[in-house]
Amino acid sequence: MRKIKSKVFSYLVWVLALTALGCLATSAQSQSEPFYKGKTLRFVVGSAAGGFYDVWGRLIARHWGKYIPGNPEIIVQNMTGAGSLTATNYVYTVAKPDGLHVILPNNSIYIEQLAGRKEVQFDLRKFNWIGSAAQESMFLYIRADAPYKSIADIVKAKEPPKCGATGTTSSDYIVAKLLELTVGAKIHSVVGYQAGTEVDTAVEKGEVVCRAHTLSGHFGREPFNSWHKKGFDRHLLQTGRKRDARAAEAPTIYEVMDEFKTSHTGRRVAQALLAGGEFGRPVMATPGTPPDRIKILREAFAKTLKDPELLAEAKKSRMDVDYSSGEELETLVKEVLDQPPDVVEQVRKILGN
Repeated sequence: MRKIKSKVFSYLVWVLALTALGCLATSAQSQSEPFYKGKTLRFVVGSAAGGFYDVWGRLIARHWGKYIPGNPEIIVQNMTGAGSLTATNYVYTVAKPDGLHVILPNNSIYIEQLAGRKEVQFDLRKFNWIGSAAQESMFLYIRADAPYKSIADIVKAKEPPKCGATGTTSSDYIVAKLLELTVGAKIHSVVGYQAGTEVDTAVEKGEVVCRAHTLSGHFGREPFNSWHKKGFDRHLLQTGRKRDARAAEAPTIYEVMDEFKTSHTGRRVAQALLAGGEFGRPVMATPGTPPDRIKILREAFAKTLKDPELLAEAKKSRMDVDYSSGEELETLVKEVLDQPPDVVEQVRKILGN
């Protein structure tokens, strides 16, 4: 009887040992498999398909998965509305903090928060900033047949030019309002277009005569290549510290502010509202995403922007890659949102709050 019990006991011990080994093997296997294996990463772009933000988003998406362990499928999802405010609210409040949702919003989205808009449901300081693919200066063009050859002409004009805009934090609207604040150049902003390409079409039709967008979005692509050949548009202003050689005839906003002796507060407001150029093409992940997944995404993003195939595509499309890290963007957003009350008040005034 004792021998039977001993054999039973030995058998149970053997079964338990095998079970434990199986559990350990399963655990080791699950730990060795990358989190992103077999997963889908949703890349939300806060503007319409075909626009320049969308072009950047799809370029990154085509190559990013190669550098994320597990090689997830990356799907671009366009979510338009209110200058990417709709998309940013969605990723902040609805998307799961699982590392499977990222967003490329308009680079001026921070202005919505700086101005204290009631529609804002997010705090950009709580997003996980992954990085940016480029830095962008803004650029103001106007139809060549419009009676404005310089910013000074707009200042002196009895009737302001009509410029198209996608929203009150879009580059179109911001440049227009900044010029009014800093030098007294009044521009009538026609807001409500769904995408920048719609504004360009409206300029061709004569619905509006001008638009502000990015320098890289203006040169080397249609319809602007054809415009330049026909002398259709004139270049009035750029927002960088130095003149870009592609538009050497257009003064910087800092040159124009010097000409009109803009006040210190006005300059501070201009710097705050033009920080979008430093954000460039920012990519962010949902707040609360596990730190290890943010580390994976950041490292993969940095490698992606060095990928020879991506760089070749960017060069062919005349897209300038200028990488900024997630850490740099996190520092920048804190600095930009930390403004004195008088500057915030001016920002609110510009945006019509």
